[in-house]
Amino acid sequence: MRKVLLACGILAAVLYVVMIWVISYDGYSMIDHTVSELSAWDVSTRPLWLVLGLLFEVLVVAFGFGVWASANGNRWLRVVGALLVVYGVIGAVAWPFASMHQREVLAAGGSTAADSAHLIMVAIGTVLLVAAMGFAIAASRKRWFRWYTVVTVALLLAFGLATSSGMSDVEQNLPTPWIGLWERLNICLTMLWFIVFAVYLLRAERPATGVEPAKGKDLSARPVA
Repeated sequence: MRKVLLACGILAAVLYVVMIWVISYDGYSMIDHTVSELSAWDVSTRPLWLVLGLLFEVLVVAFGFGVWASANGNRWLRVVGALLVVYGVIGAVAWPFASMHQREVLAAGGSTAADSAHLIMVAIGTVLLVAAMGFAIAASRKRWFRWYTVVTVALLLAFGLATSSGMSDVEQNLPTPWIGLWERLNICLTMLWFIVFAVYLLRAERPATGVEPAKGKDLSARPVA
């Protein structure tokens, strides 16, 4: 069951990458429009996005439980699992009610509490994911994984800044060249980290072929990460 839960992290990542690169509507540009505009109020892709988005969040919650189950005494890994569960639950519950409006509506002064809630939810989600990566660094004994995560966080902050710098133009219905690309690169980096992290935990718990535990020693209490 633990391995199945960890595999849910890989499935969640693949699903979300497919969503951001496949779902579209007439007039939408994956390079110049934000991902959030695919689930905006009254757009044709909103129903499909909400269904697949809910599935994604459920998979993330399952992944979080898998990380928790893999902790094996590693308290930092438990924190990572808890943060992922919280991230998934918030997304599943809040996203249908905290979606943004279309650019034209925002520019015409049609912003509502849902738009403010959307920005807050995005900020909370970003903090939760970055925090999860930070605690994963503390939980890991592998230098390569720690450095990989550090580089990932640095790139996420860079692409996140590039994306956020164009949000005011979105609200004014002005051209936003490259904003969709920066955001998609940000998401792809995050989803790649999900996959690497899941595989890392799966491989970390795999005993060496032909090696038997020493008699009288309980190896089950050793941290796995």
